[in-house]
Amino acid sequence: MKYKILIIIITGLIFLFFTFPVFSKESGSSAVLSINPRIDEKTTKDLEIKRKTIIIKNVLERYNSPLVDSASDFVKTCFKYDLDCYLLPSIAGLESTFGKFILPSSYNPFGWGGGYITFSSWSEAIDTVGRGLRENYFDKWHLDTVEAIGRVYSESPTWAVRVNWFINQFKKEEEKLMLLSLEFPVEL
Repeated sequence: MKYKILIIIITGLIFLFFTFPVFSKESGSSAVLSINPRIDEKTTKDLEIKRKTIIIKNVLERYNSPLVDSASDFVKTCFKYDLDCYLLPSIAGLESTFGKFILPSSYNPFGWGGGYITFSSWSEAIDTVGRGLRENYFDKWHLDTVEAIGRVYSESPTWAVRVNWFINQFKKEEEKLMLLSLEFPVEL
């Protein structure tokens, strides 16, 4: 009986050592606070990309969206243009119910150009609108909130409220995923 208890305690300590976050600050002029010193910055970014892709894909699946296979395109574009990863899919959610209601073969889930601009693929649309938001809305006009973007992007006074509602759907999915990862930690 004593050996079983000892084995359980040792197993528990090993589990805690390998799964419990360890905070450390690396020295140097550009010190980085990391959760686990064994994970470098590139790995952290790769994990963030995978996590955001899963979250976006989960929400798109819930809506039976034709954009479901483009979840990684949304994430690549948000990192490429330094955008909130939930902004573009949320605009698509509002403007076309995530690509379900668009002009045939337009691949324009964003209502970009009044919905009349056509693209050759979802990927092209996502990248073009992401670049357009970065260059015109954020950089040129310094519109850096959903509310500020909405005043230019749409004539509807409720556009920003509705886009934020979709952003919150993604955030709720993110919270769910984080809770699951705490309950069932996976060693990478």
